[in-house]
Amino acid sequence: MPAETIKMSSRGQIVIPQDIREELKASEGTIFSVVSSKDAIILKKISVPSKEDLIKEIGAIALEGRKRAEKLGIKESDVPEMVQRVRKSRK
Repeated sequence: MPAETIKMSSRGQIVIPQDIREELKASEGTIFSVVSSKDAIILKKISVPSKEDLIKEIGAIALEGRKRAEKLGIKESDVPEMVQRVRKSRK
């Protein structure tokens, strides 16, 4: 892992050296989490899931919900009434 020296601009900006950006596969728009501790700053690259990954995950959640509802004997036609009951109980 290469160590490099950089300088902060008057606006508080720093440039991540190109070889480090390439190693991280970081390009314009890459999102980082920033953590500080005493005299250290840590940047952690945040991976944003793809649209396809999100659709798969939501599909899996929906399937699990259907299985649980089926196990409890809840039909899709029961849902609007259940929602209304919960809303009334929260008032």
